[in-house]
Amino acid sequence: MSKNFQQISIQKGFMKHNGGVLFRNISETEYEFKSTINENHLNAAGITHGGYLSALIDAGAGTAAHRSVDNAPCVTISLDLKFIGSSKAGDEIIGNVKILKKTKTLVFLFCELKCNSKTITSASGVWKILQKS
Repeated sequence: MSKNFQQISIQKGFMKHNGGVLFRNISETEYEFKSTINENHLNAAGITHGGYLSALIDAGAGTAAHRSVDNAPCVTISLDLKFIGSSKAGDEIIGNVKILKKTKTLVFLFCELKCNSKTITSASGVWKILQKS
């Protein structure tokens, strides 16, 4: 659907403060996002902090949920993460989201973060669809 990534962190807030997130629609059920790891994203071991990866998935997958329901606002109900690999400063992280199911009030999805073509984090989540105001 969209060949080019767009910056979704345009308003003041946590993700803009942390470098932003680029996002694009692939299809009605598939989405992709990416970010580059900076020094301030690292933990004491010199690898990307799990909290940053969690926030990145929440932002990217949350945007996918939002777009999959005609831009209705959505909030995270649950997010189950598995930390599988690692990344370091300068690495580009690419997130892939697959919408698994939508109901009138919920979006179920799976998300995977990759770095250098290797999975570093996977997540499954549920988002609540809120009424448009």
